[in-house]
Amino acid sequence: MKIVIIKYNAGNIQSVSFALERLGYQAEITADHDAIRNADKVIFPGVGEASTTMAYLKSEGLDQLIPSLKQPVLGICLGMQLMCSHSEEGDTPCLGIFDEKVKKFIAPPKDSGNIKIPHMGWNQLTNVREPLFNKELENEYVYFVHSFYVATGPDTAAESNYIHPFSAALRKDNFYATQFHPEKSSKAGEQILRNFLEM
Repeated sequence: MKIVIIKYNAGNIQSVSFALERLGYQAEITADHDAIRNADKVIFPGVGEASTTMAYLKSEGLDQLIPSLKQPVLGICLGMQLMCSHSEEGDTPCLGIFDEKVKKFIAPPKDSGNIKIPHMGWNQLTNVREPLFNKELENEYVYFVHSFYVATGPDTAAESNYIHPFSAALRKDNFYATQFHPEKSSKAGEQILRNFLEM
């Protein structure tokens, strides 16, 4: 099986690659269009800022390539947000795979408790409803680091709650995405990556 991790200015590419190695898989890290198009599985990771990252994707033609892919694709964190239609971060038009808007968390009044932005740390998955994010993962804890979120909607595959409910994962056709970092989410994250690779 040929696994490709899309190479661009994302901060967590190596950690995703190491997570796959722990599961016994090797991935090619590349921005080559033919290699991406011919892969069996594609992973689109991301840590960074939406507008500058979209500008880079456009400069490399990846903004056209990624939505056209037919094999299973997994977006992670910023990768998930960039697969949506628009992000409030930098007022950025995104890839439009998911018809969802990315919004900034608004902190509640200070008397509401010690709630900080970004949402950083372990939180539970709930309402898990897709094969990749199977019911065994209901109420499992996964690791988040994000200041922007996607509301729950028709493409939501799993939810979490921070300030209010939000999409912890999305799925549409051959595109899957997680707001959390499966590569940093211990056994639950390993299970999600394994589910994706064994689809």
